[in-house]
Amino acid sequence: MDHTITETSQELGILREAVHRAAKEKVAPLASSIDELGEFNRDVEALCWDLGLLTLALPAEFGGMERNTGTALCIAVEELARFCASSALLLIIQAVGSYPIVHGLTGKIRDRILARIGEERQLVAYLVTEPAGGSDVAGIKTTAIRDGDEYVLNGTKCFATNGGVASIYSVLARTSKEGGHMGLSFFLVERERTGLKVGRKENKLGQRGSNTTEVFLDDVRVPAAHLLGEEGKGFLLAMKDFDMSRPAVGAQALGIAEGALDAMVKYSTERRTFGKFLAEHQMIQAIIADSATLIEAGRGLIYRAASLYDEGKPNTKIASMAKCFTSDAAMKIATDAVQVLGGYGYMKDFNVERMFRDAKLTQIFEGANQIQRIVIAREILKDAGLSI
Repeated sequence: MDHTITETSQELGILREAVHRAAKEKVAPLASSIDELGEFNRDVEALCWDLGLLTLALPAEFGGMERNTGTALCIAVEELARFCASSALLLIIQAVGSYPIVHGLTGKIRDRILARIGEERQLVAYLVTEPAGGSDVAGIKTTAIRDGDEYVLNGTKCFATNGGVASIYSVLARTSKEGGHMGLSFFLVERERTGLKVGRKENKLGQRGSNTTEVFLDDVRVPAAHLLGEEGKGFLLAMKDFDMSRPAVGAQALGIAEGALDAMVKYSTERRTFGKFLAEHQMIQAIIADSATLIEAGRGLIYRAASLYDEGKPNTKIASMAKCFTSDAAMKIATDAVQVLGGYGYMKDFNVERMFRDAKLTQIFEGANQIQRIVIAREILKDAGLSI
């Protein structure tokens, strides 16, 4: 027997059990009020720090996992999302924002910034999306102009998750006048930099407890050493980040779907109609069976994609499949859960209404599902010898 595999399984099993218990006991009771208020919850944030969930993507010396980072992230996200999708999103964006820093900085500055995150418990935001485009990364207009030993950043970012609560930002900006993907670069920008201003907080349909804002960059000066990776290679860094984040978004969708199925099963085995339990009607049984099947299929894709990432193997196609399939499944399952609960499902007193709204975002962010299908097709065609 491979003892490494056994140890890994035990380690991940302990993580899943710990997060599930904490989410059920401490996060679930807050989920409805978090959604209703639409406010970032500092108690949930503190719990995630205490459990080590906001440093999973960091090197081990700064609180991260020794191995299986991608799988651990997906497990933690799934278990939190089962009870509160907003809380799960906090983990995703912390990992996404940290990725360019972990893989783009070197030397003492890297250690200093990672210590700020891991030891001083500072949140990270990922500033890519702009008012004129989200999925079209090549259309980014924010600029970073070299001026001696500094870069000067100007532009507007929107839909910035953690935008108003983060202390550190990973910012994608254009360093070349030439258009396209290859003129983009990532930068580390600290919140205290002169010229950085947080704009309005967005009033969202779902995942309302996740802080989402505008961020304005007005002649923000950062040292040249704050360039993350190579100049002009920011797009490639973002694509590698997606290989980690898309399975995690799939895991969030999976958790939402599991929560919706749990509610559906509970209600249908307690509610009586036409003289028998709702669950005894074959139409309801079909919905439950289809939902459970979609969940298991999504789980297979998610953890295969995460495993490939952890092994350092290409996972772009499977990561996009996991995100696309499971988010579509979550939307269907949450919609069906509302239908099974009928009028009660439409009321805010029942959690499926919130899950229905939360599920929608998983089809949109980290690359809309239409984009995921393009990525999947391109990967398949590339293997067939046709590059598009």
